[in-house]
Amino acid sequence: MATYVILTRVSPGAFRDPSAFKEVAQDVAARIKSECPAVVWKESYSTLGGYDVVDIVEAERPQDVQRAAMIIRGYGHATTETLPATPWKEFLDRL
Repeated sequence: MATYVILTRVSPGAFRDPSAFKEVAQDVAARIKSECPAVVWKESYSTLGGYDVVDIVEAERPQDVQRAAMIIRGYGHATTETLPATPWKEFLDRL
């Protein structure tokens, strides 16, 4: 399986009360689980800086990750950037 990093910026208008983000996140996660069963979620992180959330996922096909990213955009009221990622040791072995 290939590894991907999904970087997400949540729209300022996505919710009024920060605690409401929990419900948005649960809705998005349920929708991805239902519609993108081939995407395996490895880790999710809240970050400070240019992105609000960093997700690490695995999938055989990039189009499955693309679908998940579009769900995050549409239902999560966010923008995303998706990057393919190579484990460091594997990268060094290829050099």
